[in-house]
Amino acid sequence: MRHKLLLSLLLLVVAIGCVYWLVKGRGFSAREKPSAVEESLARYVRRLATPEGATDMRNPIAASDLAIAEARDHFADHCAVCHGNDGSGRTVINAGLYPPAPDMRQAHTQDLSDGEIFYIIKNGIRFTGMPGWGGEDEENWKLVRFIRHLPKLTPKEIEFMHEINQLEIENSDKHDREHKKD
Repeated sequence: MRHKLLLSLLLLVVAIGCVYWLVKGRGFSAREKPSAVEESLARYVRRLATPEGATDMRNPIAASDLAIAEARDHFADHCAVCHGNDGSGRTVINAGLYPPAPDMRQAHTQDLSDGEIFYIIKNGIRFTGMPGWGGEDEENWKLVRFIRHLPKLTPKEIEFMHEINQLEIENSDKHDREHKKD
């Protein structure tokens, strides 16, 4: 038993030393792409930080063109500065965030439950650039509907959003390579 305890303590000290060495050697630059391990760990911690009841919450807002349009305009005015009008995250601000805002059209976001997305909008994600917006539940649920709609966004809808915020998609090959999720 004593040998197992000493071995466990030794392994812990070695692991802490390795982490210290990596951090001292690399630092915490927001310009580096998160490693696959960091991304997996961040998604796992995000799921742990979401209360059980939130995962099971159902969207009370019926899917309708009006709800999507209202949420689209809200998204364009409040969310697109980081997430982009198309949800890709290809913005000047997001290029400097660590971890970067995800491409919300991809599975890592689309596979979340409605309740998880609602919880993230309302409460944010600690240690990231995603603030907790609070806000009215009805608006937040409409945003959930819009986030579900992002993979089907039309050029006309993006044009409407551009009229609201004048945002352009950041066109950089480096950004595409660094932020490809799926």
